[in-house]
Amino acid sequence: MRDELGLRGGEEIEVTLADGRIEIEPVVTAVRLEQRDGHWVAVPERELPPLTHELVRETLEKIRR
Repeated sequence: MRDELGLRGGEEIEVTLADGRIEIEPVVTAVRLEQRDGHWVAVPERELPPLTHELVRETLEKIRR
């Protein structure tokens, strides 16, 4: 189930009950927009792990299936 949801150990999740079902979703990270070098970028409100090449490749493979 963890793989299907794209979760890794230690990540926060939100668990809710809706229409008799248990729903599990990753907690969304709040971001603020900042302008850097003339471009708007989303900056997370909390510390996040680095975005690695492996994580990007893994995500691309999942969404292309």
